[in-house]
Amino acid sequence: MEIRPLGRTGVQVSALCLGAMMFGEWGTKDHDESIRIIRRALDAGVNFIDTADVYSHGESEEIVGKAIAGRRDDIVLATKVHMPMGEEPNRRGNSRRWIVAEVENSLRRLGTDWIDVYQVHRYDPAIDLEVTLGVLSDLVRAGKIRCYGHSTWPVSAIVEAQWTAERRGLERPWTEQPTYSILTRGIERDVLPTVARYGYGVLSYSPLAGGWLSGRYRKDGHTGPASPARQRLANRFDLSLPENQRKLDAADALAHLAEEAGLSLIELAIAFVLRHPAITSAIIGPRTMDHLESQLGATEVHLGDDVLDAVDRIVAPGVTVNSADDGWVPPPSTPPPAGADPPKGPQQDGDLPQTADGQGTGRHVHRRRVGGPDHPRPARLDAQRGRRALHPRRSQRLALPRRRPDPLRHRGPGPGPGPRRRRGRAARW
Repeated sequence: MEIRPLGRTGVQVSALCLGAMMFGEWGTKDHDESIRIIRRALDAGVNFIDTADVYSHGESEEIVGKAIAGRRDDIVLATKVHMPMGEEPNRRGNSRRWIVAEVENSLRRLGTDWIDVYQVHRYDPAIDLEVTLGVLSDLVRAGKIRCYGHSTWPVSAIVEAQWTAERRGLERPWTEQPTYSILTRGIERDVLPTVARYGYGVLSYSPLAGGWLSGRYRKDGHTGPASPARQRLANRFDLSLPENQRKLDAADALAHLAEEAGLSLIELAIAFVLRHPAITSAIIGPRTMDHLESQLGATEVHLGDDVLDAVDRIVAPGVTVNSADDGWVPPPSTPPPAGADPPKGPQQDGDLPQTADGQGTGRHVHRRRVGGPDHPRPARLDAQRGRRALHPRRSQRLALPRRRPDPLRHRGPGPGPGPRRRRGRAARW
């Protein structure tokens, strides 16, 4: 198994990361079978495991903890926080209150004293980034986590997190976990170049595009998702939608390309993700032992330029076939109520609060350029100042405190100022 650096953290991880989302209630309910799958991946050279508190409501973390018992020191362990873990409103999100509580729960379920990579599962624009980054920095300094990152964050939030960490003296994020596959290449436009500039490690998930690149979705074969979980995601799997029909066309064309190259579609899909220079590890999420065995061999596949050019002709670089697969969608903006005035931009010089009669309130006069053509001097001010108002330059000069020159200040070449003398007294420094 190829070993790669996790960004500039100094940690070395395998090219394949074992995703544990399908272990537990959401997938393989048999704990013993899940443990066998995890240990088979470890024996094959995988040293990187990714899970989350929300996967099967904590059951996945418990299974992973059992599987890595006795081998913890050799494994890079990643988990996540953010998703709801109950009906209460404070048992979710990126607040200090919740993160401090949930990291203890994850440590208990995983049966470990530390987490190597603690990730914020989704971006929340309603919470100040300094709050989230501050508590994660405290956890790093307390030794409960080694470093932290985020998953499926927009590029604007990634840059803001770096800026906030630098300006506030906080630990900065080191990893990003985006969705990336041949069918979801949108992050090639901005996210991947940005995180590469900041030295991130990138563990991308869903290299098989949620099963579309597993070989089951063909025009002459499988006609739709069979699992209940997939059937609930109609915007991503309903073949009556034109964007999903385009995914089926692309998956079918990629299957033919893989056959011509002597590969399985699974090997082609995972090898394509690993070929990108910004990707550290591709997360595979097997539900059965057969799924795992079919994906382990992808690290030995090298795609030539002719195959990559053919992939680009099927799905152009930087294009996501169905935008619903991008992961994070910005919240819709709330339209202003009917009849409300349009919002004003930030106040500029002279843009001061006004009273009912249209006159200035008198506040922030120091920001107003008094006496100019845009803001004439009020007549009452002239009446109060009397004769001094007739000579603004002289009045301004008189208003300033008089400064005495400092004789000890060096003002030119030479050895510097000499002794300070006063009239009628002895020399004095």
